[in-house]
Order: sequence, then C-alpha cells, then structure tokens
Amino acid sequence: MGAIHQLPLEKKERKGVINMEKQTDWEKLIRRMELLMRLKSFPVAFKMLEKKEGIDKIPFMRRTKNKVSLCQLITLVRNFDWTVGADVDDFLGPGCPSIIGLTDNPELNKDGTFRSIVWVKTREDGKKYEESIPRLPLGKYEAVVMAPLVYKPFEPDIVLIYANPAQMMLLINSLQFEDYEVMQFYCVGESSCSDAIARCYLTGKPSLTIPCYGERRYGHAQDEDLVMAVPAGMMEKALRGMEALYRRGIRYPISYAGAEQDLTTAYPVSYGSLDVVEALRGKDNRLLLGVTGGIASGKTTVANMLKEMGAPVIDFDIIARDVVEPGKPAWEEIVAYFGEQVLQEDKNLDRKKLSDIVFNDFEKRKKLESLTHPRIHEEFVRQLNEIADKDPGAIIQVDVPLLIELNLQYMFHKTMVVYIPQEKQIERLAERDEISKEEAANILKSQLSIDEKAGYADFVINNEKSIEDTRKQVEDLWQTLKKIQKDKAG
Repeated sequence: MGAIHQLPLEKKERKGVINMEKQTDWEKLIRRMELLMRLKSFPVAFKMLEKKEGIDKIPFMRRTKNKVSLCQLITLVRNFDWTVGADVDDFLGPGCPSIIGLTDNPELNKDGTFRSIVWVKTREDGKKYEESIPRLPLGKYEAVVMAPLVYKPFEPDIVLIYANPAQMMLLINSLQFEDYEVMQFYCVGESSCSDAIARCYLTGKPSLTIPCYGERRYGHAQDEDLVMAVPAGMMEKALRGMEALYRRGIRYPISYAGAEQDLTTAYPVSYGSLDVVEALRGKDNRLLLGVTGGIASGKTTVANMLKEMGAPVIDFDIIARDVVEPGKPAWEEIVAYFGEQVLQEDKNLDRKKLSDIVFNDFEKRKKLESLTHPRIHEEFVRQLNEIADKDPGAIIQVDVPLLIELNLQYMFHKTMVVYIPQEKQIERLAERDEISKEEAANILKSQLSIDEKAGYADFVINNEKSIEDTRKQVEDLWQTLKKIQKDKAG
C-alpha cells in the first residue's frame, strides 16, 4: 500500500474525465445532484494550495482560532455552511496534515508506536498500518481550503460527498453508467479520510470509504454515513449518469417491491422477461434495427432509403395513432378516464388538448401511457410476426421516436440514430413548422438531446450534408447489416 505512485489530477487524462481547466456551472450541477440524491449535507469543494497565502484570497474565508482536525474542517463546511482553510500550524498534531502532505509523518508514527497505543496489538502491526495509509507527497502543498461547492468558491481538485449506503449506491451506478469500471473500496481503519482524500488525488479516480471512529466522534459523521471523494472533472459524468438512470426508473429514495411479493410484475423486462425479448428477436434469421433521431433530423428520409434497399418499416408513430382510433379499446379507456373534453367533433382524440393535460401532470401521463403502450406493443408484435412469417431473413427497421427515452434498446439487435447538429436541428424545425428559432430551441429543450441519443446508438447516420452523402452512409450501413445478419446465421 505504501508504494502508491502519484498521478496528479490536474495532469491526468482519462476517458470520462473532463479537463480541469473547464469552468463548470457548479451551482446548477450541485443543486440538481442534491435533488436527485436527497443529500443531507453540502458536497465539499476540496483544494490543495501550493502557497498558503492563497487561503485569504478566497471569499468568505473563516480561519479557526483553535487547533483543529481535518474531519472538523470538513464538518464545518458540509453542515455549518462555512468556507475554511488551514496550513500546517492550524492542525492539532501531525496526523491529519501528514495525510495531505503538509508535514512529514513523525518517526514515532512510522515505527508503529503511535498506532500500537490504541489501534493494534503490536508495534510491528502499527508499522504496517502506517505504511498502508496513502498520503500526498511531502513538500508540494502548503495549505488546504474547503467550501460548499454550490457557491462556486473556487475550482476544486476533488469533491467530498457524504451519503447513506443507498444514496452512495446510486452515485456509484451513475459513475459507472459511462465507461464502466469496477468501484474499488478501501478502508485502512482509523484515519480512513486518507482513503477518500489522498487515494482520490493519487489515483485520479473516485474513492469510497467508511468514515472512521475519529471522524464520527470529532467530525460528527453519522452512523449511516459513507464518504466518496470524486475528481472534480468527473462530477458532470456522475450527473449525466444519474439523470439517465432517473429516466430509467433508478431513483432515490428506493421504492420497495416487497419481500413477500411475486416479483414477476415488479422486475423490469431486462431481468425477468427475457423470453419476451427472445420472442421479438425470433429464432429465425430476422435482424431488428431500432431507428430513432430527433425532431427534424431526417429520420423518415433515412428510413425510406433503407426501405428501398429492402428493409420493411414498422412505425410506432403510425401504430400509436391507429390504436386510439374511435371505438377501439384504448380510445374508450382514454375517454372514460379523461372525459369527452379530449375529443374533437368527429370523435377523434384532440391530441393537443390531451398533450396539454398530461404535459405537467406526471400521474396523468403515466395513466395515459398505461392505456396506450400495451396496445402499441401488441400491434408491434403482430406486424413484426407478419413480416417475419413472409420473410424469416428480413432486416426489419422499427421507427421508435422515443426509443432511447423509454429505454427500449434491448428489444433490437442493433440501434441507429439519425443525427444532425442541434443548431441545424433548430434551423430545420423552425423552417418546417414556420416558427421562430427561439420557439424551436425551447421545443428541443424538453427532449433528450440529439448528441446524447447518439451516444447510445450502434450506428449513427449524419444527415447534415447532402442527400447523396446521407445515401452513401445508408448504403454502407446496409452492407454492414447484411454482414451482421450473415454472421448471426453462422
């Protein structure tokens, strides 16, 4: 453990770590994360200073009059809402400042004497203990500063987040959502703040640990508290993952399914009903391509090109309109629940009025989805089987506008996003619907961005250039799909 090598956060470049020089809107990010995690205390901006004179240049700085421990300073920030700073002379003894590189670890600590007084049986055990504690390099820094990150006090090196195990599991899942890595957990025992702070600095990766006895006695960490240090450059990645998981139903507080319940209906399809996925994908040589994009991205154009090449289309938009035609079961249930106010004179649904009702009412929107989605799925399966019965080797494109938002990727062998840059999307939408660019931009804000959608796709067709350029991409895609299908057949 003592042989950990330093990889400075500000110089380390990894996939998923954002440039530390980038200015982040910390208030917006932290307020959203506080809401999604239901945090009880402020996330702490933590920064090491190479010169101690920098402490007093930070706004609203408070210096303690008494000698302190590192965990006391953290608590003053996360619970008292203070901005604090300290150099080596402000600490009570060498233990805390030696962890963050402000002073050397005394010889009586290094040889195991100090730890053997309370925490371990022998001096030899104490020596192993000290050698296992990660520490920042001696001589690089002269001071440390901390503040509630939400106030944007300074650009932090790392961020300390205190949370209970369920909240912390959500944070781990969020960090793993993109560029998956196993979350490694360490606990040296007492002085475990070193596992969060020093280890995060040294590895450039998030570091989770259990606050130690001292932090609970002197720093007021609660019984249920865990602590994670996150490199500042990974906070946006964490929030992106959290937002994506929220859309998929992974949220805090966690709603209980019930230990005594039959979990058949509670499990998501990807866990408990893989037979449904297998039935959709079939045992023949069909290949299902999920197709989506953004408003005015040209998805229909691309779908028509694929259709010309031999790929039949199942269009969820058309199905969604068909299943709510007057007299059909979904139509009757919608009218029974929402009333005849949602009907036009010809008895067709007034889509705008219905949309206005459910737009800001989550419960009514979920109710509407519960009435329509099962019927849409039934019709999708019927059309799919009809195509596969005629041609078991068909490459079938399924046009699903909300494919990513509804997390339906699992149903298809491959997925494709028709992409144009957002600026071009705004221009095309404004021209198509004869609205202003500002109105078009506001419409797009209510949807998952085209760039984020593209990140989920197996294939991306860039439709911003000429029709000939798009067709060339589609032809290449068609050849790729035929090869995948051939390999699938063995």
